[in-house]
Amino acid sequence: MTMDGALARVIRSAAGRAATADAEACELCAAPVAGEHPHLYDTGAADVRCVCRPCSVLFADHEAGEGRYRLVPRRRLRLPPVDTAVLGVPVGLVFFVPRSDGTVTAQGPSPAGAMRWEVDAAAWQRLAVMCPQLASVAPDVEALLVNTVRGLEEHWIVPVDDCFRMVALVRREWRGLSGGETVWPAVERFFAELTERS
Repeated sequence: MTMDGALARVIRSAAGRAATADAEACELCAAPVAGEHPHLYDTGAADVRCVCRPCSVLFADHEAGEGRYRLVPRRRLRLPPVDTAVLGVPVGLVFFVPRSDGTVTAQGPSPAGAMRWEVDAAAWQRLAVMCPQLASVAPDVEALLVNTVRGLEEHWIVPVDDCFRMVALVRREWRGLSGGETVWPAVERFFAELTERS
């Protein structure tokens, strides 16, 4: 999955654009969108699109648009600690996205953007047996977001746009080889500000 387009949009959004000249627009109808706005997952481009609320309503049904666009849900669910070691991904800040084709990807932030690995789908299924909430993760548009860096135990089911915001934050804050002094406090704030919502 290429995240350059989605990542660029998240970075622009997080940077605090000027209200007029740089205002973000719906990528379907070109209407202005609010700072907090819905997103569509474009299955053809494997990318996230910013949309206005009226356009998002058109895609509330998964069959709309012949399945090309899927509305990214807003659900956030905090989970108890999940033993993701069974998935074989050796990093502490990562998100796992089950795909419509049955595969599962893991992506972790880096100074250059997201790194991506394929995860054994059978291992994901075994993990879902141990943590039944994972069976409800909507393919392509929701993720298991994990942060075990610096002793934290953060495990969330979140919309993929939250994951892109986290990747953009790490990319923006990273300094030098080790990340510098600001990246990890910024990541901790990101997780502290996550709130559950249905």
